[in-house]
Amino acid sequence: MGAVGDPALRTTFLYARGRERAVTAAETAAALGVHRTVARWRLERLADAGLLVRAFERRTGRTGPGAGRPSKTYAVAPETTQTEFPPRRYDELVSLLIGALPRRRRSERLADVGAAFGWQLARATRVRPARRARVAAERVCAAFRSLGFHASVESAHDAEVVFSTLTCPLRPVVVGEPGAREVDRGMWRALVAEALTGVDVSDVRCETEDCLAAASPCRVVVALRRSNAAE
Repeated sequence: MGAVGDPALRTTFLYARGRERAVTAAETAAALGVHRTVARWRLERLADAGLLVRAFERRTGRTGPGAGRPSKTYAVAPETTQTEFPPRRYDELVSLLIGALPRRRRSERLADVGAAFGWQLARATRVRPARRARVAAERVCAAFRSLGFHASVESAHDAEVVFSTLTCPLRPVVVGEPGAREVDRGMWRALVAEALTGVDVSDVRCETEDCLAAASPCRVVVALRRSNAAE
């Protein structure tokens, strides 16, 4: 894709992907050290390519007369396919690898693979454990954003954490091969267990929703149960 191949556009795209909410031209210009006109042109190019979604939003929260004009924002588009050039057909490879596993305990093995991947991500991003569910969830999202993947906390309390992500790292894999869903769940379980003190990976149940809906963010619901040591 031409937009991603351009270094300046790629930098802008990675900046937008790493933010929790939609960005404006002014925010992008300040963060990247470019003129606002340049930032707006880059964002428009990325939106034309289908990588960002345009909208208008009043960032001040004010409404009615005197509230001012809303700002034009650019949010990451839901991502269900990988951007590859040339196409590498990884989805077919993943399907073959899953099919090569014995049917007996296949789901369990895939979940273990996902958990191992989640722990690798946690180490790579240096996720620090926290005692409060909200803080732990925010740290998981910050880890994703540092890698260029959108993620935000929809809700968080002692019994459950709900994440919303437009560009989950494994979402294109699950869309291409639904059998990989257990890998995705394993990844989220491991990340939450690594970030939240007193919760082991076996204590977390994750249910992914809306992964296959191209126009929707993926919602990840993680049910929590504290270990006896943390109670």
